[in-house]
Amino acid sequence: MSHAAPAPLLIATRESRLALWQAEHVQSLLKQRFGLDVGLLGMTTRGDQILDRTLSKVGGKGLFVKELETALEEGRAHLAVHSLKDVPMELPDGFALAAVLEREDPRDALVSNNFASLAELPQGAKVGTSSLRRVVLLRSLRPDLQIEPLRGNLDTRLRKLDEGQYDAIVLAAAGLKRLGLAGRIRAVFDTSEMLPAAGQGALGIEVLADAGPLRAQLAELIHRPTWLSVHAERAVSRALGGSCSMPLAAHAVWQGDSLHLSAALGDGLDTARPLLRVAVQASVVDDNAASALGEEAAARLRALGADGYLAAP
Repeated sequence: MSHAAPAPLLIATRESRLALWQAEHVQSLLKQRFGLDVGLLGMTTRGDQILDRTLSKVGGKGLFVKELETALEEGRAHLAVHSLKDVPMELPDGFALAAVLEREDPRDALVSNNFASLAELPQGAKVGTSSLRRVVLLRSLRPDLQIEPLRGNLDTRLRKLDEGQYDAIVLAAAGLKRLGLAGRIRAVFDTSEMLPAAGQGALGIEVLADAGPLRAQLAELIHRPTWLSVHAERAVSRALGGSCSMPLAAHAVWQGDSLHLSAALGDGLDTARPLLRVAVQASVVDDNAASALGEEAAARLRALGADGYLAAP
C-alpha cells in the first residue's frame, strides 16, 4: 500500500500584492525552517470589495480577516497571514494568534510627487488617508490640511496620488518597503509626531485554536521582542474597548529589558479635539506583564478623559 505524501499546508491570504508578499514570505519561512510543503489560497475579502466608504463605517478592519477565518474553519486552509494592525483585538472563539514575526519599520510614511515633507505642503493641501488614527494625528500637526478618505490596496492608493487626486498620501512604511517601493517615500514620520497603530509593521499568523501540532510548530517562528511589544500595544486598545472607529495609536519600543509604551487617543467624531497622550514603561518578561503595561496606559488615558472621546456616536 503506497503512502500518500502529506497534504500541503494552505495559507489563506488576501489577493492584494502586499498580502501575497506577506503570505509568500511565511510560505518560504515554513519551507526553509521545517521543510514543509506550503501552498496559497488567494481570496477577495469584503474589505477589498467595499471601496466607496471608510472602513470604520462598514465594520472595521475585521472585514479583511473574516473570510480568511471562514476558510480556516471550513478546513480549506490551515493558517492565515495578516498585517497585525488589521487583526481585531479580540479574536473570535476558536481562533488563536500562533506567531508574530519580527517587525518591519513600524512608522508612517509621507508619499508625494511634489512635496518632500509635511512642512512643505501648502496651506489647505489635500492629503489622503483611510485611517482615523492618521486623521487625528495629521490634524494635530497641520490643522489647515484638507484630509480626504483614501481606500484601496497599496497600488490603487499610489495610482490615485499619481492621477493628481491628492497632494500627498500617508501609508505604512512597512508595506512600501516590503514591495520594493521604498523609493516612493518622501519622508518618514518620527514616532513622536505620528505614533503608529498597534501592531503596525508586524505580521501575525492565525490558526484554529485546536490546531495543536501546527500551533506548536509556528510558535518557533515567534520573534519574542516583537511579540511582547505588540501584545502591550494591543492591550491598550482592548482595555479601551478597541474598535476601528477609535483613533488610537499605541507603540512600544525596547530599552534594554524595559518596554516603553506610548499611546495617543483622538476623538473620531470631532477630530479637531486635542489628542490625549500617555507614556508608561516597565520591565516586561512575559505576556502578562505586557498586557499589564497596556492596561496601565489605557487607565492613564481614561484619567485624562478618554471616556469622553470614546462615547458612541
